[in-house]
Amino acid sequence: MAFSKFLAASLLASLLLLHLVDATDQSAQAYSQGSLLRKIDCNGACVARCRLSSRPKLCHRACGTCCRRCNCVPPGTAGNQEKCPCYASQTTRGGKPKCP
Repeated sequence: MAFSKFLAASLLASLLLLHLVDATDQSAQAYSQGSLLRKIDCNGACVARCRLSSRPKLCHRACGTCCRRCNCVPPGTAGNQEKCPCYASQTTRGGKPKCP
């Protein structure tokens, strides 16, 4: 009888320990993923993206909207949209590309 109580208590303690270890591992994993998903500086990225635009205010406004939605701006002043698929997939109501 005493042995079965000891066995049940040790089993319960080991399950609790496994649960705590798993919770710690998950929180560490979430922290590392959160550090990869930092918000970028949309204003700075859009200044670089729109620096050669003939309509800089329009470019900045559209770029800023796309950047806030996608948290990404392709490098360079044009093209390279394959680097940021979300940015490339944004369209206007008329079906034209939204993001410069």
